[in-house]
Amino acid sequence: MQSDGGLTPMNSFNGSRAILSGPAGGVVGYTATTPYKPVIGFDMGGTSTDVSRYDGSFEHVFESVTAGVTIQAPQLDINTVAAGGGSRLFFRSGLFVVGPESAGAHPGPTCYRKGGPLTVTDANLILGRLLPDYFPSIFGPTEDMPLNKESALKEFKALTIEVNNFLKQQSENSNLMTVEEVAMGFIRVANESMCRPIRALTQARGYDTRQHTLACFGGAGGQHACAIACSLGISRVVVHKYAGILSAYGMACADVVHEVQEPCALTYDIENFAYLNERISELSSKCFNELKTQGFLDNQLHTEPFLHLRYDGTDCAIMCSASNDCVGEPSTIHGDFLSGFLAKYQNEFGFILSGRKIYVDDIRVRGIGKTLLNIDNEGIESFGTPQIETVKKVYFENLGYIDCNIYLFSKLHKGHIINGPAVIMDKLSTILVEPKCTAAISKSGDIEIEVNCDQLSNISIDLEPIQLSIFSHRFMSIAEQMGRILQRTSISTNIKERLDFSCALFGPDGGLVSNAPHIPVHLGAMQEAVQYQIRTVGNEIKEGDVILSNHPIAGGSHLPDLTVITPVFYPGQLKPVFYAASRGHHADIGGVTPGSMPPHSKSLLEEGAQFKSFFLVRGGHFCEEEVTDALMAPASLPGSSGTRNLKDNLSDLKAQIAANQKGIYLVTELINSYGLDVVQAYMEHIQKNAELAVRDMLKNIGNTNLLVRGLNTLQSIDYLDDGSTIKLSIQINVENGEALFDFSGTSYEVWGNCNAPKAITLSALIYCLRSMIGYDIPLNQGCLKPIKVIIPSGTILNPSENAAVVGGNVLTSQRIVDVVLKAFDATADSQGCMNNITFGQEDWGYYETVAGGAGAGPTWNGRSGVHTHMTNTRITDPEILEKRYPVFLTSFTLRENSGGNGQFCGGDGVVRELQFRSPVTLSILTERRSFAPNGIKGGENGQKGENVLIKSDGRKIRLGAKTAVDISPGDTFLLLTPGGGGYGSLSNGENTVNTTKKCISASTIERGSVYNYRMLQESV
Repeated sequence: MQSDGGLTPMNSFNGSRAILSGPAGGVVGYTATTPYKPVIGFDMGGTSTDVSRYDGSFEHVFESVTAGVTIQAPQLDINTVAAGGGSRLFFRSGLFVVGPESAGAHPGPTCYRKGGPLTVTDANLILGRLLPDYFPSIFGPTEDMPLNKESALKEFKALTIEVNNFLKQQSENSNLMTVEEVAMGFIRVANESMCRPIRALTQARGYDTRQHTLACFGGAGGQHACAIACSLGISRVVVHKYAGILSAYGMACADVVHEVQEPCALTYDIENFAYLNERISELSSKCFNELKTQGFLDNQLHTEPFLHLRYDGTDCAIMCSASNDCVGEPSTIHGDFLSGFLAKYQNEFGFILSGRKIYVDDIRVRGIGKTLLNIDNEGIESFGTPQIETVKKVYFENLGYIDCNIYLFSKLHKGHIINGPAVIMDKLSTILVEPKCTAAISKSGDIEIEVNCDQLSNISIDLEPIQLSIFSHRFMSIAEQMGRILQRTSISTNIKERLDFSCALFGPDGGLVSNAPHIPVHLGAMQEAVQYQIRTVGNEIKEGDVILSNHPIAGGSHLPDLTVITPVFYPGQLKPVFYAASRGHHADIGGVTPGSMPPHSKSLLEEGAQFKSFFLVRGGHFCEEEVTDALMAPASLPGSSGTRNLKDNLSDLKAQIAANQKGIYLVTELINSYGLDVVQAYMEHIQKNAELAVRDMLKNIGNTNLLVRGLNTLQSIDYLDDGSTIKLSIQINVENGEALFDFSGTSYEVWGNCNAPKAITLSALIYCLRSMIGYDIPLNQGCLKPIKVIIPSGTILNPSENAAVVGGNVLTSQRIVDVVLKAFDATADSQGCMNNITFGQEDWGYYETVAGGAGAGPTWNGRSGVHTHMTNTRITDPEILEKRYPVFLTSFTLRENSGGNGQFCGGDGVVRELQFRSPVTLSILTERRSFAPNGIKGGENGQKGENVLIKSDGRKIRLGAKTAVDISPGDTFLLLTPGGGGYGSLSNGENTVNTTKKCISASTIERGSVYNYRMLQESV
């Protein structure tokens, strides 16, 4: 079995093509046996859950990351999330948390009698949703004992005391929770965490989740299927008769597959159809011949041709099958690939690019040898009443314990109807039919459940830890889907492919509510941007208005980061109830150099177009003429230019508006479901939860510092390459968990561009505080509530209104993080730089940031060749870089031994070498070229970075940290990025990390297109 859903002979087996063979079998199983389309596959096992989608054809991905390893082989798009029967349960700072840690098979859940932790399985057991009488006695050290409900109940009682103690601290009038309510709460949180990837596979890609059938399988899936369907608005669940072993069953249903693929690089037009016809026919013959050698007859064989198509100037290639429905254009003899491409592109990205060439990157043919397995075996029909085995008490939310009929699946036949609540026991799984749901046995013997349950209970505005966790997932999902829309609808390389953008949701006061895992340096700054607009034009904002801003005084980070802010109005409310905002880095907005990142700018005027409170949309009208004038305005400054790519600017601004509209739609949907007062109440509860987590962390650090040093003050200092000082003193109040971050003593603003607006420092602080907590909490305004910040005016961290700031966002921000983390002894310095490289000509510009080494910490070596802290953008693929721009990438490797030595070593930087093919202006904006990244606790410093120009005649020129230089054809730029600092003296132990883990702390390996997308946002 292969990951693409097809079988292959043993002598052709390749491990890299079979990483997902088991889950792929499950997908084949449910697609072959579920009579409804479209369908969502829901495979819940012991440690994780796999979700997938099928609508008549398999959805493949051709590059994926599993356990950190990139695999370039066809795989079914199966998305794994860390929520399964063995997922561990935690109560952290008022939040119910499920996973990602798993109890694994050993020791397993508490009820396995091996000293394991509480898990989702334990919660189901004490609620009566698992019946020990029907499980074999294979548990305990001797593996001959039954499930132990008593031990699970004991641990849940202890956890309930912890939950209630927290509630009492919050309010004397809090409603305390019972053991069953706590267990049910964890079930609901687990369900919501499993709903998020399903929404990402459907809603975020333009599909209506409610129109799908939920095909449920896996050992644990039947216990959660009805609740998952309710949360998603799905009305039908199908549980296969072999649900517990459907992956194995699916392998028996699978066809034998042989694929061949070759590169093409031609345009899809009539001049190349003859070549495409010939190559598809040749590849098809190869597939036929290979499958015939395996014993298949001609009537068992067929092929499916695909073309990997993309628009000229984009990197987003889509694998398209042939369609017989021609759109009026000429087509190949194998069918029309254009119509499929246009339909998929429209659905995925929301638009098509008229008049642009379409390229064929690859030609692929999938040969299929059909198996002769007959799966349409009808079961015995019965018109009688199904036999009830027994009656058990089962707990349901808002109903408590109620009697449930227990049925044996082996005694159910076609035509039997079972009204919920009920439990159907199979040898390999347990199926829970919830109240108001009705199960029927289909003609093939599967269970079809009609879901008709109340999606929502009455929720008060008072804090309930269960709802706190659920709303946290819902708010996060809104920001994630906004990001997907922005990436889908944008045009530029910077936003669409490098993912240099952030999306977030803000409260009526402008405070951050939720954000997706986008760019850290944007987060605190975006909050400042929204709050600035509320203060300045809040009374002018009307429904249908959209505001554009990028000015440092208005919460901007640097000018290329354009922030689009849209108010969320709700009927009956005069003021906005939320704000949706997106910030994207535009590759050029004018200024003195291409790319709008001038290394020697002395004034904000030199850095491009400025917007403080610009109405991008007024009353629903896109102000194209006005924004065009503003983007071209920098040309009025001698030596400067207006934007060099107006078309991309306008397109990406419209994409940002579309992303905000998606946020408005989703938050309005949430309000319609729960009510405005409840949604806003939980917005505040989530912010208070983050505040509490930060307070607890500061108390612990403060008490430790008092114990070790006898002080409650932490101090740190560092120097930029020009000698400017960043100085920090932190005073912690160990009684209430508050802290004063005082940057007094920091240098004056500089006659250069490393000045950082105040919003940058707030972004750095919110990032550091969130990172030091050590477990997953929502990142929002609450993280800064316990913090008071002093930043003297006129300093490099709070400069004057017209000071140049382009380097502050990308350089100084990293140094602020190093200073903060060093004060807490949390980690050694990372590379302290984003290594900003821009090059271009008058009519185009290219921008990239380059990875380096991460600092080591108390128990870990620093990562090598990664972006650190305040950025996580993706590097442009080498093929795209060389195809679109006049440059060769001659080297891109790790810079060995550039990380600082120590008990734990700093990560290595990278070597990146670019050879230019035409004249360009090269701009470099870097740090850590004079002062090395510091090691701490006896660890050695990382190596400094270097910027070298190698002329075509071999002459080498050291460029320094910040410069702009004219490049001639044949010249080469050599970039050596800094390494991270080491942690701890070598005398304290070996400079390797002990990677031994307790099995109960194992984390689930996530995978799939949803996971890969998130990893791209966190990659180099």
